[in-house]
Amino acid sequence: MEKTPRGTSVGVDDPYEFAGLCDHLTGEGRCRYALDHYGHDPEFARERADDDYVCPVVDPETDETWADCPHFRSRNHDRECVRCGLAEKRMAHDDERPLLEEHHLSYARDEAELTHEITVYLCRWCHAKVHRSWARITDDAAPDPEATAALEGRRSREHEELGFESAAERYGEDDGGRQ
Repeated sequence: MEKTPRGTSVGVDDPYEFAGLCDHLTGEGRCRYALDHYGHDPEFARERADDDYVCPVVDPETDETWADCPHFRSRNHDRECVRCGLAEKRMAHDDERPLLEEHHLSYARDEAELTHEITVYLCRWCHAKVHRSWARITDDAAPDPEATAALEGRRSREHEELGFESAAERYGEDDGGRQ
């Protein structure tokens, strides 16, 4: 199983199995990285420009994979735990710790520079299980009871905020006999 630089498990054997489309890929199959970050890697940008910025991975005439691209990045944007399915519930104007955390699946090997960012979301409880044990992201897991309680607590507070309360009730003012 893949490991972090500290030696803890990331919960997968091959991070690319969990990678989606590259974050730099446009809807037309072009490489946005080569356009937006030309100065970071001019040689790469020139190669892409010569091919009209077409991403070689999505080009059906090539056999390239995401692992072949030096600037591949895939971050999961679904706001739920990929292991147990717990959905995020953020409270506006609240500094409460998030239920979900980004979990990196790829790390630098042999002190080499990390070139690919592959991240997914895990709830705090699954994140701890993956890093502290042999738990895998692919395990058939239900949300931890503490996670469910935290989510329901946030939903209850949200419903309280949505409830109607007149200004008179809120500030304890008497309506002066008016109806």
